[in-house]
Amino acid sequence: MRRNRPAAGTPKAIANAMKSKGLQRLRWYCQVCEKQCRDENGFKCHAASESHLRQMLVVGEHAGKHISDFSMTFQSEFVALLSRRFGTKRVRANQVYQEYIADKHHVHMNSTRWVTLTEFIKHLGRSGVARVDDTEKGWFIAWVDNSPKALAKAEAGMKKDRATISDEARERQLIAEQIERAAAEEPGGLLTLTTSIMRMRQQVIASSG
Repeated sequence: MRRNRPAAGTPKAIANAMKSKGLQRLRWYCQVCEKQCRDENGFKCHAASESHLRQMLVVGEHAGKHISDFSMTFQSEFVALLSRRFGTKRVRANQVYQEYIADKHHVHMNSTRWVTLTEFIKHLGRSGVARVDDTEKGWFIAWVDNSPKALAKAEAGMKKDRATISDEARERQLIAEQIERAAAEEPGGLLTLTTSIMRMRQQVIASSG
């Protein structure tokens, strides 16, 4: 016999509404049917329902494709949140995950190819999507900005660094040549060498400015 729903406005109805609006336990969520069950008993009833069994038959024919689709969506939404909220800042992976699952309609990890958050974070590191590291405080993650603008900025920075290194190497070479020449001169060559070195350094500083 089906139980009657409590009348609207009653304490029981309000309590039920609050429970349904909150984030229920993840293991009681059916990704295939996109249905959140309130407790273990509710989940068992749903799993035995005709609609769920019918949906499982459909999914079962292309299980690999569905898992792949769920995995792609999960990663895309997780990385989008990471980049939008934290940019390239290093942050605790679990913090990002908790913010992600706060959305009641998020794709649940138990429908993806990753069994644990750690496994997923390692995947992001291997694929170059993020820089990850394991510490005593848990896994940390930092988004890698691979946009054309970011890559161009990084390349410009590397060119500047290479130019600086090249200037320093050129200065060292000139000083070495001056030392060789001064060694073949009279004792007064030391003063000449010092003056020349100071002049060269001033020229390098002026040209780099």
